[in-house]
Amino acid sequence: MKPSLLLAAALGAFCLAGAASAQDIASCDPAAFAAKYPALVGKKIKMGADPSTPPYAMIDPKDNDKIIGSDIELAGAVFDCMGLDWEVAPGSWPGLFPAVVSGQVDVMFYLYYNAKRAEQGDFVTYMRAGSGAIVAKGNPSGIASQDDLCGKTLSAGLGTVEEKQAAKWSEECTAAGKKEITVMTSTDVASGFRLVASGRADAMVTDLPLINMMVQRQPDAFDIGYTKVTDWAIGAAVANGNPLGEAIYDALKLVQAEGKEAEIFAKYGIDPALVIPTEYKTE
Repeated sequence: MKPSLLLAAALGAFCLAGAASAQDIASCDPAAFAAKYPALVGKKIKMGADPSTPPYAMIDPKDNDKIIGSDIELAGAVFDCMGLDWEVAPGSWPGLFPAVVSGQVDVMFYLYYNAKRAEQGDFVTYMRAGSGAIVAKGNPSGIASQDDLCGKTLSAGLGTVEEKQAAKWSEECTAAGKKEITVMTSTDVASGFRLVASGRADAMVTDLPLINMMVQRQPDAFDIGYTKVTDWAIGAAVANGNPLGEAIYDALKLVQAEGKEAEIFAKYGIDPALVIPTEYKTE
């Protein structure tokens, strides 16, 4: 990780930049970021991440004290572009966004954007979501589409978009005269996968790259029921009004232009086609 922005360079650039500080930053230049975002000078960024969410964040199999993953590398590219020092603060996924809002951590990557969440946080979106259902080997419940979930037991992460979707789908099932969906929530994805592997749940609806990784890792335990690419936007979240959000946006534009995001995604088995041009969303 890079050392903090040098204060002397920051002050010098700030004096020279003037009106230019309000313009787009043309390259990964720490002095330019310091001039435009003086409030970030000397700050060490704390990034919240759940190390049980591969391929986005996970314990390095070669070093149990290190967290790796596509989120970690993308964040590293962004903060290196700004010249900011940073660290990963491990936590359980359901608590990460509340920690951002309360100021316990500065940012989290990989959070589905929606208007309700934007009431508490600003978002820098950078990819679209793919989702699907992972099932036990052989697909014993015959789940090949969302319609097949009626009457089934579904695992979903606590507080996730999928949990809310499952409740909505269950209402649609009963409205159509079919049996409701039983939803079993889990606080981490590993627990959700265990529910499927043990037969307690018929399927788990979750992120597509995560499903693909689990099927690759445990082909004797899991199969893919169905997959779907959505229009939902995923991004990094900061508390409302935090200047870090706009700074991340400026840096991420540069990272994307250099092809680094797509390169990181490919490294971790995420389809680079899921990359979308970054946007800064405050509402």
